[in-house]
Amino acid sequence: MFFDRPEAGSRALLVHIEQRDSELATSSELKELAESASLQAVGSILSNRRFPHPATFLGQGKVQEIAELIPTVKAELVIIDHELSPSQQRNLETELACRVLDRTGLILEIFSQRARTYEGKLQVELAQLAHASTRLVKGWTHLDLQRGGSGRAGGTSAGLTGTGETQLEVDQRLLAVRTRRITNRLDKVRRQRSQNRRSRKRSDIKTVSLAGYTNAGKSTLFNRLCESEVWEADQLFATLDPTLRRLSIPVIGKIVLSDTVGFIRQLPHSLVEAFRATLEEVTAADLILHVVDVAADSRSERIVQVNEVFDEIGANKVPKLMVYNKIDAGGSTPRLERDASGKPFKVWVSAQTGEGLDLLVEAMGELLADELVETQITLQPHEGNIRAKLFALGAVLREDTDHDGLIRMDLRIDQSDLARLQVK
Repeated sequence: MFFDRPEAGSRALLVHIEQRDSELATSSELKELAESASLQAVGSILSNRRFPHPATFLGQGKVQEIAELIPTVKAELVIIDHELSPSQQRNLETELACRVLDRTGLILEIFSQRARTYEGKLQVELAQLAHASTRLVKGWTHLDLQRGGSGRAGGTSAGLTGTGETQLEVDQRLLAVRTRRITNRLDKVRRQRSQNRRSRKRSDIKTVSLAGYTNAGKSTLFNRLCESEVWEADQLFATLDPTLRRLSIPVIGKIVLSDTVGFIRQLPHSLVEAFRATLEEVTAADLILHVVDVAADSRSERIVQVNEVFDEIGANKVPKLMVYNKIDAGGSTPRLERDASGKPFKVWVSAQTGEGLDLLVEAMGELLADELVETQITLQPHEGNIRAKLFALGAVLREDTDHDGLIRMDLRIDQSDLARLQVK
């Protein structure tokens, strides 16, 4: 017997699960997620159940309370701020006679709306397929383009299709075929990205990735630094598709800056796996700018959540610079903090106003340089090409030319760049 799900709409009743071990688990975050999915929150219920009910997660009393509220607020959808098992989701939809969406399904819905590029759409669909594989409910028959006969003209027995397959088996087969097809396409994308990264390495071009909790202002910072026009908005997961731009910074010269998808509490594992091709831009970076919303509540826990994703994707060993953004809203001042060894490790900026971005660029240059040295060189009049390259690197502190045309330059430069220029 198949389970036909109730029709979904845009009017959502939010069920927030209180979690005492997390300051980030708030009803406001759930509301932001719902609004980011273009849903209208028409009501909210709090559940502080310590242990999930095996059948419905919430328990019979809370299920009854939700069932009574649904017609009052005219809800067309119930969103549970926690991951549900397939059976829990089916049982809830049966008892409530209303479509139920868990936290994972809600985030997947946001991602499906935000994907713009070919790669992004493939990654989102792969995550959706992984999520759907455990809760097949008559959803994949539209992919079955061929029907096998059973010995009679198009005849099938009840509950069976093709040569004796049940509908569930057909759905599983179709989903597996589609998953393999998308995985193969993403493998091609991954190989292309890997080839591009090797090309940048051969050209000695440094790569910096922006990462952080969703809505920390990464895209605004990216646009400020690169004078770009990546879409930015005050909402969760405003940027989904990765964007790369070239940027010139002092001492280092040309680098590649990448803007990636934001992280969030309980980021579905299927999304991490599906976006591995994109997240490899973070793991392969020479430096990660961990962007933090300084004005956000529980920013310390947000940092912990992002670091957990870094561990999951294998980026925990990549050098990082903490960028505390939105100081215009948080009442802080721009400043650069250094660790005990004198290296930059934290910078306070406002991507919105541009305050502190000079300090950020300075810190990036120091951290990306293999070994900074301050020295003085003398160039012959015909060595203008070397002079031009030094200025392009932003390495010139002072320059004098004597009456013989000799050029004396005080430099602050990466040791490897200096060695390469002197060889030439």
